[in-house]
Amino acid sequence: MSGTSEKVYVEIIKKIKSIIEEDDLQAGDKLPSERELTDRLHVGRSSVREALRSLELLGLIETRRGEGTFIKPATGHRLVEVLASFILHDQKARQDLLETKSIIIRDCIELAVQRVRPEDIEYLNVLIREIERTEHDRDVQQLILRFQESVIKLCNNHLLYRLWVELSDYGLSVHQHSFLLHSGECSQLLEHLKNGDSKNVIQLMSQTM
Repeated sequence: MSGTSEKVYVEIIKKIKSIIEEDDLQAGDKLPSERELTDRLHVGRSSVREALRSLELLGLIETRRGEGTFIKPATGHRLVEVLASFILHDQKARQDLLETKSIIIRDCIELAVQRVRPEDIEYLNVLIREIERTEHDRDVQQLILRFQESVIKLCNNHLLYRLWVELSDYGLSVHQHSFLLHSGECSQLLEHLKNGDSKNVIQLMSQTM
């Protein structure tokens, strides 16, 4: 694809996104037809069709025979699977993923140590008590995952938190399982967090990669 063609293609996708926002369309709503999009965007119908096909491959829209094209719920999981399938089979890409996630964890924790509040510590204490008295492995895993997410969220930076979530989802797509702390490690991490010891918190959280 030439640079000019690629620019037009990207612009069409941006304009379709603008139409979705202008028309206040939500998940499950029907998109304008190809003909209407062609008229509104003042581009060729084949270009519109190609842009829609790409959005469908990414799992953002779906075409129903005889009904039209609809917006899918923006869960992100389909996009993660697509990216993982095409990118993370490459060993260098996997290494880049781990390196980037390590950087994100470090930055999140350094901010979290500065911004943690007494009520945050109490909430993490409550989670640890729940973990310790819960018997079923699946429930314990869910609680530990919530604990890890809560620690990262203490950075109070939504973009960094979302990056960590997305990178964790990429890793899950590749490895098919989560990397969780043990119950005792959660208690250790909380003590380090209360002491402002970002180095040891980072070391423990890095095990979840």
